[in-house]
Amino acid sequence: MEAVKDITETVAVDLGDLLDVGDDAMVILEAGDTRLVVHRAVLADRSPVFAAMFAHDTLEACTGVVRIADIGGPVLRELVSYLYTLRAPQRPGTAPQLLTAADKYGASGLKAECERQVAAQLTVETAAAAAVLAVRHSCSDLRRAAIEFIKTRTHEVMATQGWADAMLHQPKDLIEVSRLLYDPPPQTSAPVVTEPRTTTTGTTTTTRTATTSASAPRQTPAAARPTTPQPDEATVSQMRSLSAEERGRRLVQAAREGAVGELRALIAAGADLGARGWGGRTALHWAAWRGDVEAARLLVGAGAAVDARDDDGWTPLHWAAFHGRAEVAAALLVAGADRGATTDDGETALDLARKWNNRRLVEMLS
Repeated sequence: MEAVKDITETVAVDLGDLLDVGDDAMVILEAGDTRLVVHRAVLADRSPVFAAMFAHDTLEACTGVVRIADIGGPVLRELVSYLYTLRAPQRPGTAPQLLTAADKYGASGLKAECERQVAAQLTVETAAAAAVLAVRHSCSDLRRAAIEFIKTRTHEVMATQGWADAMLHQPKDLIEVSRLLYDPPPQTSAPVVTEPRTTTTGTTTTTRTATTSASAPRQTPAAARPTTPQPDEATVSQMRSLSAEERGRRLVQAAREGAVGELRALIAAGADLGARGWGGRTALHWAAWRGDVEAARLLVGAGAAVDARDDDGWTPLHWAAFHGRAEVAAALLVAGADRGATTDDGETALDLARKWNNRRLVEMLS
């Protein structure tokens, strides 16, 4: 095993106290044949996903071993190096894989730098892969750069092996890329969304739907928003002055509307993470419903119940599966969400993913 000890004096968090910690404060990260021994506190401080993993009764928290199947050893080393030093490696060749890892573990600064590196290396051969990567991981700047690049060389890009590979392996993401190539740019007004509830009376069942007005412009996905800054003390103090009931109500409303800045302030002010709103949904239910990765990771990291049930027995994971929110589903699973939980109608999250033919979620939940 190899201990990671390359700690610089310029790191934002003082790591000096970690030099003499015992074995119980260490974690083993495994990716293929690579095994790295790292400080649990560093992972938790730098990654909301690792923080949630170690804050709950997960297998990783109990064993001290985190097995990562979807990235290679070199990428794991670069990820860990960044978590210790906050310095992104300047290696465009591994930037796409590192971006995927950064997104998975909530390392927003590393993700942004990898996004920049991929955008700087756009070619006819790599443009399709870059665009698909941007769509899959909600990289707004890279998506814009890749789409504009492809628009100027459409026929050349579509004739490459990269485009063919994307058609074979990421067809749904490529469909979204194709839509972006030919659709007009989105406007600023928000779409009109309706969401009838599923209710059962006797043998009659009505189905939930989430519809957008045909004339309304598309809304930028919540997951594509940049990480919001920490609230200032004045804002937190103002939130503390509210009653506990009002703080809880506003927490649910903030999650429902995607107001992550207000969500941060309310959490810092001690808002009840289990507060319920319309349909018996918690703030985490709404974050999953919206596909708001930042809000979901924030709530999970603060201790929100990942398996809370709404009035129809749906957990946040059910809502993520129903709406195809793969990134949120991944964060919930890492936090220990019960993939076998059933709704009042007896459906698991996997059942919902299969019903809506979301292959990525089916693979994740199987």
